[in-house]
Amino acid sequence: MTKRSEGKRELILKRAREVFSARGFKAVTMQDIVDACQISRGGLYLYFGSTKELFLAVLEEEAEPDNSDAVMLAMQNDATAGDLLALFLKEQKRQILKQEDSLELACFEYFATYRTAGEQNPLRRRFNAQVQTIDRLVVNGVRSGEFICPDPEGFSRNMMYTIEGLKYAARTTGITQDAVDRELLYLLRSIIPEE
Repeated sequence: MTKRSEGKRELILKRAREVFSARGFKAVTMQDIVDACQISRGGLYLYFGSTKELFLAVLEEEAEPDNSDAVMLAMQNDATAGDLLALFLKEQKRQILKQEDSLELACFEYFATYRTAGEQNPLRRRFNAQVQTIDRLVVNGVRSGEFICPDPEGFSRNMMYTIEGLKYAARTTGITQDAVDRELLYLLRSIIPEE
């Protein structure tokens, strides 16, 4: 792909993300993307054949890189597992409460309609990467005596299911910052030793 083609593809993905975030998945047509990009219909179809294909490309672009290396580097720089877990949860809380510029509604609509199995699902890959990150933090926290957790992987999975549930609640029934804090604190209390 030439630089110009790459630039056009990036523009399409950027504008499509804006449209999906504003309108969800189901309401978006290829014409909506054409209008947002101010390109011809044929120009769009050179890159993407359907809104489904385009939405998956947006999700792939959104996929968070595996941040396990960054976590391990921070741990080598004397950051405690508790500090790193707190930073991770602060970012998750920000995403849970973020009402604008979010693809959550579009993701709910898309994955309720199309079943994407296992590792083909970009959300599954992101979920699994985040579980691994939490697991590494908890294991290191257990080693240092900061945490007590007989099943770090189970705790990590449970934490991510809770976070995903909070994201869903934020988009459907509404949730307050206090409610998010309360749920995350409830999980953290299960691994913090009593003094």
